[in-house]
Amino acid sequence: MDTKYITLLQRLIQTPSISGQEDAVCTMLQEWMTAEGCTPHRIGNNLWAECGQGETILLNAHIDTVKPAASYTRDPFGGECDGTTIYGLGANDDGGSVIAMLAVFLELFHAPLPGKRVVLALTAEEENSGRNGIELVLPEIGTIDYAIVGEPTSLKMAVAERGLMVLDAVAHGKAGHAAREEGVNALYIALDDIQTLRNYEFEKVSPFLGKVKMTTTMIEAGTQHNVVPDTCKFVVDIRSNGLYSNEEIHALLQPLVQSTLTPRSTRLNATSTPIETAIVQRAKALGIPLYGSPTLSNMALLSCPKVKFGPGDSARSHTADEYIHIDEIQQAITLLKKLLIQNS
Repeated sequence: MDTKYITLLQRLIQTPSISGQEDAVCTMLQEWMTAEGCTPHRIGNNLWAECGQGETILLNAHIDTVKPAASYTRDPFGGECDGTTIYGLGANDDGGSVIAMLAVFLELFHAPLPGKRVVLALTAEEENSGRNGIELVLPEIGTIDYAIVGEPTSLKMAVAERGLMVLDAVAHGKAGHAAREEGVNALYIALDDIQTLRNYEFEKVSPFLGKVKMTTTMIEAGTQHNVVPDTCKFVVDIRSNGLYSNEEIHALLQPLVQSTLTPRSTRLNATSTPIETAIVQRAKALGIPLYGSPTLSNMALLSCPKVKFGPGDSARSHTADEYIHIDEIQQAITLLKKLLIQNS
């Protein structure tokens, strides 16, 4: 792999880009791309550039990161390289995909594919599902025929991805003195509801994503030890499987419990792309394994046929001492070119 890309990945790591704070890294990438001869457009902290004409293929990777874990033993912003491996926050998620897609795009920029318009979008706020990321760019790009979303997939292709809906639940009771038989304990109502949700089984099971997964992750009740709580709040994390919309899941669950269930958002639905889609068939021909991903990405915000593919391992994401191997990025570059050029 060209050393300029290794140096660029180190610079990405060394430029903090926590979700919502991507200005510096966006400016750095904008200047780097301009120096390489292409003309990136910018809206907010999102960049996109294009080459060629015809069927539109979107390459998308995100430039933001989570906050560094407290247990780092290396400098999370150091960008250390030992010759084979690069370490630091965002190296794996999503720096490797940013570099791989940039390298492929620049090659195509100088030698466009006949009948293909390739758009590279490097976008913000993926890690916090913010609204100032790819959703700002999509209207500028126009119609997209299919998209490849760059994420650490161990060079496998995700043709399906779980959605996300977070429910804020509130159980209502009646306050009373804990020493007497009075009041209605909202905490007990909430616990019954949590058990109901824990035991509930959705009928439809996806061949790639399995069952809908529900997990209660937070609970809060009470003001002091001798007062029966009249309110109990809890949070349910739901990962949908593509066979139910988030709205359908909410409608199914609300009648089962006494608590009021309020979705924070229903926009992050599960996604899937039919196996017969051309890009998926090309992946199969190249021997790229197909799978369903449990983790959310920008796939959820795209309405076109889309897949997820990239270097690195999802298990390394959001962990201390994050890293990526240089040869993983090179393999991703090689496979991306085969997917695009031989799929044309």
